[in-house]
Amino acid sequence: MSTVRIGNCSGFYGDRLSAFREMLEAATDDSPLDYLTGDYLAELTMLILGRDTFKDPNLGYARTFVKQAEDALGLALEQGVKVVVNAGGLNPRGLAEKLREVAHGLGLDPRIAHVEGDDIRGQVADLGLLHETYGDPLTANAYLGAFGIASALDRGADLVVTGRVTDASVVVGPAIAHFGWSPESYDALAGAVVAGHIIECGTQATGGNFSGFLDIPNRDKPLGFPIAELAEDGSMVITKHPGTGGAVTVDTVTAQLVYEIQTTKYLNPDVTVDLTSLRLEQVGPPDSDRVAVTGVTGSEPPEQLKVCLNYVAGFRNSTEFVVTGLDCEAKVDWVKAQVEAALGDDRPAKVVWSGFGPVQPDAETEEGASLLLRVTAFDPSADKVGKAFTAPMIELALASYPGFNVTRMPGPGTAYGVYRPAYVPRSTVQHTVVHHDGTTEVIEDPKTVSTTVDPTEGQRPSPYPAPTDTLTRRLPLGTFVHGRSGDKGGDANIGLWVKNDGHPKYAERVTWLTKFMSRRRVRELIPEAADLDIEVYVLPNLGGVNVLIHGLLDEGVAATARFDPQAKGLAEWVRSRLVNIEGNVL
Repeated sequence: MSTVRIGNCSGFYGDRLSAFREMLEAATDDSPLDYLTGDYLAELTMLILGRDTFKDPNLGYARTFVKQAEDALGLALEQGVKVVVNAGGLNPRGLAEKLREVAHGLGLDPRIAHVEGDDIRGQVADLGLLHETYGDPLTANAYLGAFGIASALDRGADLVVTGRVTDASVVVGPAIAHFGWSPESYDALAGAVVAGHIIECGTQATGGNFSGFLDIPNRDKPLGFPIAELAEDGSMVITKHPGTGGAVTVDTVTAQLVYEIQTTKYLNPDVTVDLTSLRLEQVGPPDSDRVAVTGVTGSEPPEQLKVCLNYVAGFRNSTEFVVTGLDCEAKVDWVKAQVEAALGDDRPAKVVWSGFGPVQPDAETEEGASLLLRVTAFDPSADKVGKAFTAPMIELALASYPGFNVTRMPGPGTAYGVYRPAYVPRSTVQHTVVHHDGTTEVIEDPKTVSTTVDPTEGQRPSPYPAPTDTLTRRLPLGTFVHGRSGDKGGDANIGLWVKNDGHPKYAERVTWLTKFMSRRRVRELIPEAADLDIEVYVLPNLGGVNVLIHGLLDEGVAATARFDPQAKGLAEWVRSRLVNIEGNVL
Protein backbone atom coordinates (compact mmCIF):
# COMPACT_ATOMS: atom_id res chain seq x y z
CA MET A 1 0.00 0.00 0.00
CA SER A 2 1.43 3.40 -0.96
CA THR A 3 2.14 5.93 1.74
CA VAL A 4 2.81 9.64 2.00
CA ARG A 5 5.35 10.92 4.54
CA ILE A 6 4.29 14.13 6.28
CA GLY A 7 6.53 15.76 8.87
CA ASN A 8 5.88 18.58 11.32
CA CYS A 9 8.24 21.39 12.34
CA SER A 10 6.14 23.56 14.66
CA GLY A 11 3.60 23.00 17.41
CA PHE A 12 3.00 26.62 18.44
CA TYR A 13 3.99 30.22 17.71
CA GLY A 14 7.41 30.30 19.36
CA ASP A 15 8.45 26.69 18.79
CA ARG A 16 12.06 25.79 17.92
CA LEU A 17 13.03 28.11 15.08
CA SER A 18 15.65 25.76 13.65
CA ALA A 19 13.23 22.82 13.32
CA PHE A 20 12.16 23.79 9.78
CA ARG A 21 15.74 23.39 8.52
CA GLU A 22 16.47 20.42 10.80
CA MET A 23 13.58 18.38 9.40
CA LEU A 24 14.76 19.03 5.84
CA GLU A 25 18.43 18.38 6.52
CA ALA A 26 17.63 15.11 8.30
CA ALA A 27 15.59 13.82 5.35
CA THR A 28 17.37 10.99 3.56
CA ASP A 29 16.51 8.24 1.09
CA ASP A 30 15.67 6.05 4.10
CA SER A 31 13.73 8.82 5.86
CA PRO A 32 12.33 11.13 3.17
CA LEU A 33 9.68 13.81 3.41
CA ASP A 34 6.91 14.49 0.93
CA TYR A 35 5.39 17.34 2.93
CA LEU A 36 6.47 19.49 5.84
CA THR A 37 3.78 21.12 7.96
CA GLY A 38 3.66 23.59 10.81
CA ASP A 39 0.99 24.55 13.34
CA TYR A 40 1.36 28.07 14.76
CA LEU A 41 -2.12 28.88 16.04
CA ALA A 42 -4.02 28.54 19.30
CA GLU A 43 -6.88 30.50 20.85
CA LEU A 44 -4.36 32.64 22.74
CA THR A 45 -2.24 33.08 19.61
CA MET A 46 -5.20 34.53 17.74
CA LEU A 47 -5.55 37.09 20.54
CA ILE A 48 -1.84 37.94 20.28
CA LEU A 49 -2.07 38.31 16.51
CA GLY A 50 -5.17 40.46 16.93
CA ARG A 51 -3.19 42.80 19.15
CA ASP A 52 -0.44 42.90 16.49
CA THR A 53 -2.93 44.27 13.99
CA PHE A 54 -3.60 47.19 16.34
CA LYS A 55 0.03 48.20 15.89
CA ASP A 56 0.18 47.46 12.16
CA PRO A 57 -2.79 46.27 10.07
CA ASN A 58 -0.33 44.58 7.70
CA LEU A 59 0.69 42.14 10.44
CA GLY A 60 -1.51 39.46 12.02
CA TYR A 61 0.57 36.47 10.92
CA ALA A 62 3.26 34.36 12.64
CA ARG A 63 6.38 36.32 11.83
CA THR A 64 8.68 33.51 12.94
CA PHE A 65 7.72 31.52 9.85
CA VAL A 66 9.11 34.29 7.65
CA LYS A 67 12.49 33.71 9.31
CA GLN A 68 12.18 29.95 8.85
CA ALA A 69 11.32 30.35 5.18
CA GLU A 70 14.19 32.75 4.66
CA ASP A 71 16.49 30.18 6.24
CA ALA A 72 15.45 26.99 4.45
CA LEU A 73 12.69 27.43 1.86
CA GLY A 74 15.33 26.98 -0.85
CA LEU A 75 16.24 23.60 0.62
CA ALA A 76 12.58 22.51 0.59
CA LEU A 77 12.25 23.49 -3.08
CA GLU A 78 15.49 21.69 -3.92
CA GLN A 79 14.23 18.49 -2.27
CA GLY A 80 10.74 18.75 -3.74
CA VAL A 81 9.19 18.90 -0.26
CA LYS A 82 5.93 20.84 -0.27
CA VAL A 83 5.15 23.01 2.74
CA VAL A 84 1.78 23.65 4.42
CA VAL A 85 1.49 25.99 7.43
CA ASN A 86 -1.34 27.81 9.22
CA ALA A 87 1.05 30.66 10.06
CA GLY A 88 -1.18 33.08 8.14
CA GLY A 89 -3.25 33.64 11.27
CA LEU A 90 -5.43 36.70 10.72
CA ASN A 91 -3.67 37.71 7.52
CA PRO A 92 -2.79 34.76 5.25
CA ARG A 93 -2.76 37.00 2.19
CA GLY A 94 -0.27 39.32 3.88
CA LEU A 95 2.00 36.41 4.82
CA ALA A 96 1.86 34.98 1.30
CA GLU A 97 2.90 38.37 -0.11
CA LYS A 98 5.71 38.69 2.43
CA LEU A 99 6.98 35.21 1.58
CA ARG A 100 7.05 36.03 -2.14
CA GLU A 101 9.07 39.12 -1.35
CA VAL A 102 11.54 37.15 0.77
CA ALA A 103 11.79 34.35 -1.78
CA HIS A 104 12.47 36.71 -4.67
CA GLY A 105 15.17 38.38 -2.58
CA LEU A 106 16.81 34.95 -2.29
CA GLY A 107 16.52 34.31 -6.02
CA LEU A 108 13.73 31.76 -5.54
CA ASP A 109 10.40 31.57 -7.36
CA PRO A 110 8.12 29.29 -5.32
CA ARG A 111 4.47 28.82 -6.22
CA ILE A 112 2.68 30.16 -3.14
CA ALA A 113 -1.07 29.80 -2.52
CA HIS A 114 -3.12 30.82 0.47
CA VAL A 115 -6.44 29.82 2.05
CA GLU A 116 -8.79 32.42 3.46
CA GLY A 117 -12.46 32.85 4.39
CA ASP A 118 -12.12 31.88 8.04
CA ASP A 119 -12.14 35.49 9.22
CA ILE A 120 -15.81 36.37 9.82
CA ARG A 121 -15.41 39.62 11.76
CA GLY A 122 -17.58 41.38 9.19
CA GLN A 123 -20.48 39.02 9.98
CA VAL A 124 -20.48 39.00 13.77
CA ALA A 125 -23.53 41.23 14.13
CA ASP A 126 -25.61 39.20 11.67
CA LEU A 127 -24.51 35.96 13.34
CA GLY A 128 -25.33 37.20 16.83
CA LEU A 129 -21.73 37.05 18.04
CA LEU A 130 -21.63 40.46 19.72
CA HIS A 131 -20.94 40.04 23.43
CA GLU A 132 -23.36 41.72 25.81
CA THR A 133 -20.46 43.08 27.86
CA TYR A 134 -17.44 43.21 25.58
CA GLY A 135 -19.12 44.15 22.31
CA ASP A 136 -17.34 43.39 19.02
CA PRO A 137 -14.79 40.58 19.12
CA LEU A 138 -11.18 41.42 18.38
CA THR A 139 -10.93 38.19 16.38
CA ALA A 140 -13.60 35.90 14.94
CA ASN A 141 -12.34 32.93 12.97
CA ALA A 142 -14.17 29.82 11.84
CA TYR A 143 -12.17 26.59 11.81
CA LEU A 144 -11.86 25.51 8.18
CA GLY A 145 -11.15 22.03 6.88
CA ALA A 146 -8.54 20.65 4.51
CA PHE A 147 -10.04 20.59 1.01
CA GLY A 148 -8.85 24.12 0.23
CA ILE A 149 -5.29 23.09 1.05
CA ALA A 150 -5.68 19.99 -1.12
CA SER A 151 -6.92 22.04 -4.06
CA ALA A 152 -3.99 24.44 -3.79
CA LEU A 153 -1.57 21.49 -3.84
CA ASP A 154 -3.41 19.86 -6.75
CA ARG A 155 -2.91 23.08 -8.71
CA GLY A 156 0.84 22.95 -8.18
CA ALA A 157 1.52 25.04 -5.08
CA ASP A 158 4.91 24.52 -3.43
CA LEU A 159 3.87 26.36 -0.29
CA VAL A 160 0.35 26.76 1.11
CA VAL A 161 -0.36 29.35 3.79
CA THR A 162 -3.64 29.27 5.70
CA GLY A 163 -5.49 31.18 8.35
CA ARG A 164 -7.50 29.40 11.04
CA VAL A 165 -7.87 25.89 9.71
CA THR A 166 -8.02 23.14 12.31
CA ASP A 167 -4.64 21.99 13.59
CA ALA A 168 -5.03 18.63 11.86
CA SER A 169 -6.01 20.15 8.51
CA VAL A 170 -2.44 21.00 7.56
CA VAL A 171 -1.84 17.22 7.49
CA VAL A 172 -5.22 16.17 6.09
CA GLY A 173 -4.87 18.50 3.08
CA PRO A 174 -1.67 16.90 1.75
CA ALA A 175 -3.17 13.43 2.27
CA ILE A 176 -6.28 14.38 0.25
CA ALA A 177 -4.10 15.75 -2.54
CA HIS A 178 -1.85 12.69 -2.55
CA PHE A 179 -4.56 10.02 -2.51
CA GLY A 180 -7.40 11.84 -4.24
CA TRP A 181 -9.91 11.19 -1.45
CA SER A 182 -13.46 12.45 -1.86
CA PRO A 183 -15.41 14.26 0.88
CA GLU A 184 -17.15 10.92 1.55
CA SER A 185 -13.91 9.00 2.25
CA TYR A 186 -14.79 9.18 5.92
CA ASP A 187 -12.58 6.43 7.35
CA ALA A 188 -9.52 7.60 5.43
CA LEU A 189 -10.17 11.23 6.34
CA ALA A 190 -10.61 10.23 9.98
CA GLY A 191 -7.26 8.48 9.89
CA ALA A 192 -5.62 11.60 8.47
CA VAL A 193 -7.21 13.73 11.21
CA VAL A 194 -5.76 11.38 13.82
CA ALA A 195 -2.35 11.60 12.12
CA GLY A 196 -2.64 15.38 12.11
CA HIS A 197 -3.67 15.47 15.76
CA ILE A 198 -0.71 13.30 16.76
CA ILE A 199 1.98 15.31 14.98
CA GLU A 200 0.54 18.85 15.10
CA CYS A 201 2.02 19.58 18.54
CA GLY A 202 5.50 18.68 17.37
CA THR A 203 7.71 17.03 19.95
CA GLN A 204 4.81 16.27 22.29
CA ALA A 205 4.57 13.04 20.24
CA THR A 206 8.26 12.20 20.68
CA GLY A 207 8.62 12.59 24.43
CA GLY A 208 8.04 16.28 25.07
CA ASN A 209 5.85 17.12 28.10
CA PHE A 210 5.55 13.36 28.67
CA SER A 211 4.90 12.05 32.19
CA GLY A 212 7.20 9.09 31.46
CA PHE A 213 10.12 11.35 30.57
CA LEU A 214 12.53 9.40 32.79
CA ASP A 215 12.31 6.50 30.31
CA ILE A 216 12.89 8.66 27.22
CA PRO A 217 16.29 8.00 25.62
CA ASN A 218 18.48 10.69 24.09
CA ARG A 219 17.05 13.43 26.29
CA ASP A 220 20.41 15.15 26.01
CA LYS A 221 19.65 15.85 22.35
CA PRO A 222 16.97 18.21 21.02
CA LEU A 223 13.81 16.11 20.66
CA GLY A 224 13.05 15.09 17.10
CA PHE A 225 9.87 16.27 15.42
CA PRO A 226 7.35 13.60 14.37
CA ILE A 227 6.56 12.15 10.96
CA ALA A 228 3.35 10.41 9.88
CA GLU A 229 3.62 7.70 7.24
CA LEU A 230 0.01 7.79 6.13
CA ALA A 231 -1.53 5.08 3.95
CA GLU A 232 -4.42 5.38 1.52
CA ASP A 233 -6.84 3.62 3.88
CA GLY A 234 -6.10 6.09 6.70
CA SER A 235 -3.83 3.79 8.69
CA MET A 236 -0.42 5.14 9.60
CA VAL A 237 2.90 4.72 11.30
CA ILE A 238 4.15 7.54 13.50
CA THR A 239 7.94 7.90 13.56
CA LYS A 240 10.77 10.45 13.51
CA HIS A 241 14.09 10.93 11.75
CA PRO A 242 16.77 8.44 12.91
CA GLY A 243 19.32 9.80 15.34
CA THR A 244 17.16 12.61 16.70
CA GLY A 245 16.39 12.94 20.39
CA GLY A 246 13.36 11.50 22.14
CA ALA A 247 11.32 8.44 21.27
CA VAL A 248 8.13 7.36 19.54
CA THR A 249 6.32 4.79 21.66
CA VAL A 250 2.75 3.73 22.26
CA ASP A 251 2.74 5.91 25.37
CA THR A 252 4.18 9.05 23.73
CA VAL A 253 1.64 8.74 20.92
CA THR A 254 -1.18 8.11 23.41
CA ALA A 255 -0.10 11.21 25.32
CA GLN A 256 -0.73 13.34 22.26
CA LEU A 257 -3.92 11.53 21.26
CA VAL A 258 -5.59 12.35 24.58
CA TYR A 259 -4.34 15.95 24.55
CA GLU A 260 -7.07 18.62 24.45
CA ILE A 261 -9.79 16.36 23.12
CA GLN A 262 -13.28 16.53 24.57
CA THR A 263 -15.66 13.65 23.99
CA THR A 264 -15.02 10.33 22.25
CA LYS A 265 -16.21 12.00 19.05
CA TYR A 266 -13.51 14.26 17.62
CA LEU A 267 -15.35 16.78 15.46
CA ASN A 268 -13.51 18.14 12.43
CA PRO A 269 -14.85 20.25 9.56
CA ASP A 270 -14.29 17.34 7.15
CA VAL A 271 -15.21 14.30 9.26
CA THR A 272 -16.26 13.12 12.71
CA VAL A 273 -13.63 10.77 14.17
CA ASP A 274 -14.53 7.93 16.53
CA LEU A 275 -11.66 7.97 19.03
CA THR A 276 -12.74 4.63 20.48
CA SER A 277 -12.05 2.89 17.16
CA LEU A 278 -8.29 3.33 16.80
CA ARG A 279 -5.62 0.89 17.93
CA LEU A 280 -1.94 1.45 18.67
CA GLU A 281 0.92 -1.02 18.29
CA GLN A 282 4.68 -0.71 18.53
CA VAL A 283 6.18 -1.81 15.22
CA GLY A 284 9.42 -3.70 15.74
CA PRO A 285 11.51 -3.52 18.92
CA PRO A 286 10.74 -0.92 21.62
CA ASP A 287 13.50 1.35 20.36
CA SER A 288 12.27 1.29 16.75
CA ASP A 289 10.52 4.67 17.09
CA ARG A 290 7.62 3.34 15.01
CA VAL A 291 4.03 3.12 16.23
CA ALA A 292 1.22 1.87 14.00
CA VAL A 293 -2.25 3.41 14.30
CA THR A 294 -5.01 1.37 12.69
CA GLY A 295 -8.76 0.86 12.72
CA VAL A 296 -9.77 4.51 12.70
CA THR A 297 -13.35 5.08 11.59
CA GLY A 298 -15.14 8.26 10.68
CA SER A 299 -18.58 9.56 9.79
CA GLU A 300 -20.14 12.69 8.33
CA PRO A 301 -18.82 16.01 9.62
CA PRO A 302 -20.92 18.20 11.93
CA GLU A 303 -23.44 20.61 10.44
CA GLN A 304 -21.84 23.66 12.07
CA LEU A 305 -18.35 25.11 12.15
CA LYS A 306 -16.66 26.08 15.38
CA VAL A 307 -15.60 29.72 15.71
CA CYS A 308 -12.81 31.11 17.88
CA LEU A 309 -13.84 34.47 19.36
CA ASN A 310 -11.48 36.71 21.32
CA TYR A 311 -12.82 39.84 23.00
CA VAL A 312 -10.85 42.66 24.60
CA ALA A 313 -12.24 42.45 28.12
CA GLY A 314 -10.31 45.06 30.06
CA PHE A 315 -7.07 45.30 32.01
CA ARG A 316 -5.31 43.18 34.61
CA ASN A 317 -2.43 43.54 37.06
CA SER A 318 -0.91 41.48 39.86
CA THR A 319 1.46 41.61 42.79
CA GLU A 320 3.32 38.70 44.39
CA PHE A 321 4.24 38.82 48.07
CA VAL A 322 7.05 36.67 49.46
CA VAL A 323 6.15 35.28 52.89
CA THR A 324 8.93 33.57 54.86
CA GLY A 325 9.49 31.57 58.01
CA LEU A 326 7.24 31.06 61.01
CA ASP A 327 3.55 31.91 61.31
CA CYS A 328 3.10 32.14 57.54
CA GLU A 329 -0.65 31.59 57.70
CA ALA A 330 -1.07 34.49 60.13
CA LYS A 331 1.18 36.67 57.98
CA VAL A 332 -0.92 35.89 54.91
CA ASP A 333 -4.16 36.65 56.77
CA TRP A 334 -2.80 40.00 57.95
CA VAL A 335 -1.55 41.28 54.60
CA LYS A 336 -4.73 40.14 52.85
CA ALA A 337 -6.84 42.04 55.37
CA GLN A 338 -4.63 45.13 54.99
CA VAL A 339 -4.84 45.10 51.19
CA GLU A 340 -8.60 44.50 51.14
CA ALA A 341 -9.14 47.40 53.54
CA ALA A 342 -6.85 49.69 51.53
CA LEU A 343 -8.66 48.94 48.27
CA GLY A 344 -11.93 50.03 49.86
CA ASP A 345 -15.19 50.37 47.98
CA ASP A 346 -13.63 51.84 44.82
CA ARG A 347 -11.84 48.58 44.14
CA PRO A 348 -11.26 46.81 40.78
CA ALA A 349 -14.18 44.79 39.44
CA LYS A 350 -12.54 41.48 40.38
CA VAL A 351 -9.76 40.79 42.88
CA VAL A 352 -8.45 37.22 43.14
CA TRP A 353 -6.01 35.85 45.73
CA SER A 354 -3.99 32.75 44.97
CA GLY A 355 -3.93 29.81 47.28
CA PHE A 356 -0.81 29.03 49.30
CA GLY A 357 0.75 26.00 50.88
CA PRO A 358 2.94 25.26 53.89
CA VAL A 359 6.62 26.10 53.85
CA GLN A 360 9.34 23.55 54.57
CA PRO A 361 10.11 23.24 58.29
CA ASP A 362 13.72 23.87 59.21
CA ALA A 363 14.48 24.69 55.55
CA GLU A 364 18.13 24.83 54.53
CA THR A 365 17.50 27.71 52.10
CA GLU A 366 15.49 30.89 52.49
CA GLU A 367 13.58 30.04 49.33
CA GLY A 368 12.55 26.72 50.82
CA ALA A 369 11.24 28.54 53.87
CA SER A 370 9.10 30.89 51.76
CA LEU A 371 5.83 30.89 49.89
CA LEU A 372 4.40 33.18 47.24
CA LEU A 373 1.05 34.89 47.71
CA ARG A 374 -0.36 36.46 44.56
CA VAL A 375 -3.21 38.97 44.18
CA THR A 376 -4.60 39.72 40.73
CA ALA A 377 -7.05 42.44 39.75
CA PHE A 378 -9.27 42.75 36.66
CA ASP A 379 -11.24 45.81 35.56
CA PRO A 380 -12.56 47.46 32.38
CA SER A 381 -10.52 50.56 33.32
CA ALA A 382 -6.73 50.60 33.11
CA ASP A 383 -6.67 53.17 35.93
CA LYS A 384 -8.42 50.82 38.36
CA VAL A 385 -5.66 48.20 38.06
CA GLY A 386 -2.81 50.71 37.80
CA LYS A 387 -1.50 52.87 40.62
CA ALA A 388 -4.83 52.78 42.41
CA PHE A 389 -4.36 49.01 42.81
CA THR A 390 -0.62 48.74 43.39
CA ALA A 391 0.15 51.83 45.49
CA PRO A 392 -1.72 50.62 48.61
CA MET A 393 0.38 47.45 48.59
CA ILE A 394 3.72 49.21 48.31
CA GLU A 395 2.63 51.60 51.08
CA LEU A 396 2.46 48.55 53.36
CA ALA A 397 6.16 47.78 52.89
CA LEU A 398 7.11 48.99 56.39
CA ALA A 399 3.74 48.42 58.01
CA SER A 400 2.85 44.78 57.51
CA TYR A 401 4.16 41.29 58.25
CA PRO A 402 7.84 40.73 59.14
CA GLY A 403 9.96 40.06 56.07
CA PHE A 404 7.56 41.92 53.75
CA ASN A 405 8.83 41.53 50.19
CA VAL A 406 7.45 41.49 46.64
CA THR A 407 8.95 39.66 43.66
CA ARG A 408 8.96 42.76 41.44
CA MET A 409 7.94 46.36 41.58
CA PRO A 410 4.39 46.72 40.25
CA GLY A 411 3.76 48.42 36.94
CA PRO A 412 0.75 49.55 34.92
CA GLY A 413 -2.02 47.15 34.02
CA THR A 414 -2.04 45.26 30.74
CA ALA A 415 -4.95 44.53 28.42
CA TYR A 416 -6.40 41.04 28.52
CA GLY A 417 -8.93 39.17 26.46
CA VAL A 418 -11.52 36.49 26.98
CA TYR A 419 -12.11 33.55 24.69
CA ARG A 420 -15.51 32.27 23.64
CA PRO A 421 -16.29 29.39 21.31
CA ALA A 422 -19.28 29.70 19.03
CA TYR A 423 -20.88 27.60 16.30
CA VAL A 424 -22.19 28.91 13.00
CA PRO A 425 -23.94 27.33 10.00
CA ARG A 426 -21.39 26.17 7.45
CA SER A 427 -23.21 28.13 4.75
CA THR A 428 -22.17 31.41 6.39
CA VAL A 429 -18.45 30.75 5.78
CA GLN A 430 -16.86 30.98 2.32
CA HIS A 431 -13.85 28.67 2.28
CA THR A 432 -11.65 30.25 -0.40
CA VAL A 433 -8.33 29.42 -2.04
CA VAL A 434 -6.20 31.99 -3.81
CA HIS A 435 -4.01 29.83 -6.05
CA HIS A 436 -0.38 30.53 -6.85
CA ASP A 437 -1.39 32.00 -10.22
CA GLY A 438 -3.74 34.51 -8.58
CA THR A 439 -7.00 32.76 -9.48
CA THR A 440 -9.62 32.30 -6.77
CA GLU A 441 -11.65 29.18 -5.98
CA VAL A 442 -14.48 28.75 -3.49
CA ILE A 443 -14.42 25.27 -1.96
CA GLU A 444 -17.72 23.43 -2.08
CA ASP A 445 -18.91 22.46 1.38
CA PRO A 446 -19.13 18.71 2.09
CA LYS A 447 -22.30 16.90 3.00
CA THR A 448 -23.00 17.26 6.72
CA VAL A 449 -25.11 15.71 9.41
CA SER A 450 -26.46 17.03 12.67
CA THR A 451 -23.98 15.73 15.22
CA THR A 452 -24.92 15.89 18.87
CA VAL A 453 -22.82 14.13 21.44
CA ASP A 454 -24.53 12.63 24.44
CA PRO A 455 -22.76 14.26 27.42
CA THR A 456 -23.16 11.04 29.37
CA GLU A 457 -21.63 8.86 26.64
CA GLY A 458 -18.77 6.80 28.02
CA GLN A 459 -19.14 8.12 31.56
CA ARG A 460 -18.68 6.02 34.62
CA PRO A 461 -21.12 7.52 37.13
CA SER A 462 -19.98 5.54 40.17
CA PRO A 463 -16.56 4.63 41.58
CA TYR A 464 -15.27 1.12 41.34
CA PRO A 465 -16.18 -0.74 44.57
CA ALA A 466 -13.19 -2.78 45.74
CA PRO A 467 -14.07 -6.24 47.07
CA THR A 468 -14.14 -6.26 50.85
CA ASP A 469 -11.35 -8.83 51.04
CA THR A 470 -9.02 -6.95 48.71
CA LEU A 471 -6.11 -5.20 50.38
CA THR A 472 -5.38 -1.71 49.13
CA ARG A 473 -2.30 0.47 49.28
CA ARG A 474 -2.27 4.25 49.35
CA LEU A 475 0.01 5.32 46.51
CA PRO A 476 0.26 8.13 43.94
CA LEU A 477 -2.14 7.63 41.05
CA GLY A 478 0.89 8.01 38.77
CA THR A 479 2.34 4.75 40.09
CA PHE A 480 1.22 3.11 36.83
CA VAL A 481 -0.86 5.87 35.19
CA HIS A 482 0.43 8.42 32.68
CA GLY A 483 -1.24 11.79 32.10
CA ARG A 484 -1.37 14.78 29.79
CA SER A 485 -3.47 17.93 30.26
CA GLY A 486 -4.18 21.25 28.60
CA ASP A 487 -6.72 23.97 27.92
CA LYS A 488 -9.72 24.33 25.66
CA GLY A 489 -10.75 27.91 26.22
CA GLY A 490 -12.06 28.05 29.77
CA ASP A 491 -12.20 24.26 30.07
CA ALA A 492 -9.42 21.96 31.22
CA ASN A 493 -8.78 18.56 29.68
CA ILE A 494 -6.95 15.66 31.38
CA GLY A 495 -6.07 12.41 29.65
CA LEU A 496 -5.11 9.51 31.94
CA TRP A 497 -4.04 6.08 30.73
CA VAL A 498 -2.28 2.99 32.02
CA LYS A 499 1.42 2.72 31.16
CA ASN A 500 2.16 0.38 28.26
CA ASP A 501 5.14 -1.23 29.98
CA GLY A 502 4.32 -4.90 29.40
CA HIS A 503 3.04 -5.41 32.94
CA PRO A 504 1.16 -8.76 33.21
CA LYS A 505 -1.80 -7.02 34.86
CA TYR A 506 -2.17 -4.30 32.22
CA ALA A 507 -5.77 -5.28 31.37
CA GLU A 508 -6.79 -5.37 35.04
CA ARG A 509 -5.19 -1.96 35.57
CA VAL A 510 -7.13 -0.50 32.66
CA THR A 511 -10.37 -1.86 34.12
CA TRP A 512 -9.50 -0.41 37.51
CA LEU A 513 -8.65 3.03 36.12
CA THR A 514 -11.73 3.35 33.90
CA LYS A 515 -14.00 2.46 36.80
CA PHE A 516 -12.06 4.46 39.38
CA MET A 517 -12.17 7.79 37.48
CA SER A 518 -15.77 8.83 38.08
CA ARG A 519 -16.94 12.43 38.23
CA ARG A 520 -17.07 12.18 42.00
CA ARG A 521 -13.48 10.96 42.06
CA VAL A 522 -12.36 13.89 39.90
CA ARG A 523 -13.90 16.28 42.42
CA GLU A 524 -12.03 14.52 45.23
CA LEU A 525 -8.71 14.70 43.38
CA ILE A 526 -9.23 18.31 42.24
CA PRO A 527 -11.10 20.17 44.99
CA GLU A 528 -11.14 23.34 42.84
CA ALA A 529 -13.53 21.49 40.53
CA ALA A 530 -16.02 20.60 43.27
CA ASP A 531 -18.75 22.88 41.93
CA LEU A 532 -17.95 22.60 38.22
CA ASP A 533 -19.45 20.46 35.47
CA ILE A 534 -17.29 17.43 34.78
CA GLU A 535 -17.41 14.84 32.02
CA VAL A 536 -15.49 11.55 32.03
CA TYR A 537 -15.12 9.55 28.81
CA VAL A 538 -13.67 6.07 28.55
CA LEU A 539 -11.13 5.40 25.77
CA PRO A 540 -10.82 1.62 26.00
CA ASN A 541 -8.39 1.09 23.11
CA LEU A 542 -6.05 3.67 24.64
CA GLY A 543 -6.32 2.11 28.08
CA GLY A 544 -7.66 5.15 29.83
CA VAL A 545 -10.08 8.03 30.20
CA ASN A 546 -10.47 11.63 29.18
CA VAL A 547 -11.68 14.14 31.76
CA LEU A 548 -13.20 17.47 30.78
CA ILE A 549 -13.64 20.10 33.52
CA HIS A 550 -15.81 22.99 32.37
CA GLY A 551 -14.89 26.46 33.58
CA LEU A 552 -11.77 25.58 35.57
CA LEU A 553 -9.84 28.21 33.59
CA ASP A 554 -12.51 30.88 33.96
CA GLU A 555 -12.89 32.78 30.66
CA GLY A 556 -9.77 31.39 29.02
CA VAL A 557 -5.99 31.52 29.32
CA ALA A 558 -5.67 35.31 29.15
CA ALA A 559 -8.49 35.96 31.62
CA THR A 560 -7.77 33.53 34.44
CA ALA A 561 -5.83 34.27 37.63
CA ARG A 562 -5.13 30.58 38.08
CA PHE A 563 -1.58 29.51 38.96
CA ASP A 564 -1.45 27.25 35.87
CA PRO A 565 -3.54 29.17 33.33
CA GLN A 566 -3.23 26.60 30.53
CA ALA A 567 -3.69 23.55 32.80
CA LYS A 568 -0.39 22.14 31.53
CA GLY A 569 0.59 20.79 34.96
CA LEU A 570 -2.88 19.65 36.00
CA ALA A 571 -2.34 16.02 35.04
CA GLU A 572 0.97 15.92 36.88
CA TRP A 573 -0.74 17.20 40.02
CA VAL A 574 -3.48 14.56 39.67
CA ARG A 575 -0.85 11.84 39.16
CA SER A 576 0.84 12.92 42.39
CA ARG A 577 -2.36 12.57 44.47
CA LEU A 578 -2.50 9.60 46.81
CA VAL A 579 -5.29 7.11 46.09
CA ASN A 580 -6.28 3.67 47.29
CA ILE A 581 -5.03 1.14 44.73
CA GLU A 582 -6.11 -2.47 45.03
CA GLY A 583 -3.37 -4.95 45.68
CA ASN A 584 -4.52 -7.22 42.86
CA VAL A 585 -3.53 -4.66 40.19
CA LEU A 586 -0.13 -3.76 41.66
